[in-house]
Amino acid sequence: MKRQEILDGLRQSPKVDVCVVGGGINGISVFRELALQGLNVLLVEKHDYCSGASSALSRMVHGGLRYLENGEFKLVQESLVERDRLLRNAPHYVAPLPTTVPVFDIFSGLGNGIVRFLGLSRRPSRRGAVAIKAGLSIYDFLTRKRALMPRHQFRGRRTTLAKWPALNPDIKSSATYFDAWVSHPERLGIELLQDGLLAKFGVMALNYAELRRTENGEYHVEDQIGGASVAVEPALIINATGGWIDLANQTLFSPEARPSPLMGGTKGSHLIIDNAELRDALADHMIYYENEDGRICIAFPYLGKVLVGSTDIRVDDPETVRCEADERDYILQSLAFVLPDITIRPEQIVFQFSGVRPLPASTDSFTGRIPRDHFCTMLEPPDGGAPVLCMIGGKWTTFRSFGELAADMALERLGRRRRVATTDRPIGGGRAFPANTPAWLAQMAASKGLSAGRMAELFARYGTDAEAIAGFIAPSPDEALPHAAYSVRELQFLIREEAVEHLDDLLLRRTTLAVSGELSLDMMDAALDLLAQDKNWTLAHRASERVRFLTLLNERHGVDEDMLSARNEPRSTECDTTAKSG
Repeated sequence: MKRQEILDGLRQSPKVDVCVVGGGINGISVFRELALQGLNVLLVEKHDYCSGASSALSRMVHGGLRYLENGEFKLVQESLVERDRLLRNAPHYVAPLPTTVPVFDIFSGLGNGIVRFLGLSRRPSRRGAVAIKAGLSIYDFLTRKRALMPRHQFRGRRTTLAKWPALNPDIKSSATYFDAWVSHPERLGIELLQDGLLAKFGVMALNYAELRRTENGEYHVEDQIGGASVAVEPALIINATGGWIDLANQTLFSPEARPSPLMGGTKGSHLIIDNAELRDALADHMIYYENEDGRICIAFPYLGKVLVGSTDIRVDDPETVRCEADERDYILQSLAFVLPDITIRPEQIVFQFSGVRPLPASTDSFTGRIPRDHFCTMLEPPDGGAPVLCMIGGKWTTFRSFGELAADMALERLGRRRRVATTDRPIGGGRAFPANTPAWLAQMAASKGLSAGRMAELFARYGTDAEAIAGFIAPSPDEALPHAAYSVRELQFLIREEAVEHLDDLLLRRTTLAVSGELSLDMMDAALDLLAQDKNWTLAHRASERVRFLTLLNERHGVDEDMLSARNEPRSTECDTTAKSG
């Protein structure tokens, strides 16, 4: 259903079982869960899908090794189970990640770890080999029945430096274990959304739309693209806006009935660095290390670059978060501590991002002590409005189980029963994932008339959903985007089928062109031309959209127009748009 069709449908039939407010990964998860149970569900997202914290994660899918210090065993166990499910259900985006912890002491951190485990508020100290060994042993114990990945192992100093010679020579040893990483988190969110939309006729989703309660107690969906306002009658509202929960509640409750604050988020910032020496020094591992202040940091290869992070700073307004200069300095200082001989030049920081962790309200003086677990709370408006189920907390790895929890509470409230489980349900391009990938690619390339290289490229980006995209691309002539491994027809498919309304939807979330540091000015303008043509924009609208995107890229991601211009130089790409002869 297209945007206008959705709005027209709501005018004709305004009653919905559930309205989910918030199109981040948790909101999309509960939307999918409820749609699969046969409910009439409407999802509204103020900005674009997965454009907030859900696009600003560390790209890790992990159990949360450090949460053991807080005694959050249940969360760690749940996270490890969900990590392993994602490895099976989304193998096109989630893959194992060997992770190495440099160890600088033997016994340090034991006393402080015990104090933190008992719930007393103390900042972390450096963790020694004994503390790390204990944590990794618990990790192995919690995954012993599944055993999808190898158990942890320790290396001595000499063996460690032989494999990672650039590491700080003060290390005593290292420990390696396995977690996982997600290559395209925003795309995984879009595929979850599409799974929900395909589950039942009449299930609807709108980005760039808000649900608001009017003075007379009615609920209206306000369309930010066309300006329309449509009345809806939800039996239940789910507030899944993460760090925006308290702000969203202000629009869902009358002023005298607004609940007390529920959230107390913290900001995490990350850098994408284009430095071949740094990338090679990691030896295909994530280095999971402590800065000198005890803060956990990470560095791992990501889309040909290196992702480094992160910070943990309290924020009041999630709308304005960005990676500030002092955060960049902190991240670079932490990297210099663990890899002291590698120099990062300013121009090698090709992208940066920052997001708000949706943590529950807390007065703890140290942000690392705030629980990372999730729960739901039902709020009852005293003036007869729809009940509001608020999803509090959560981490990216556990989006499925969190969505399941919220959906079950909603089903109970509405007197409905669950009929479909999602524990083993593949996501998007993870469906019918081939055991023999080369044979599948050869078959698809032959049937669609694309070259084997082009089919492999699409498969790497979309999993088995590449079949539908190849079917769209093949019938018409195609050409590569300037200096990019994406093609014109490929972007046209994304624009038409994935609710793209602005240029940043396309370049920041439906593709990896911006986050990978590959985006050039020519590339951007070519993509803008495609979007403007498809949307029938005027020249003035196109110009306004160009300014909007460049401003966002500069203010939020540290990429200015000069940087984009410098990337206009031709470079080799792997995009092969030629069809097979015959």
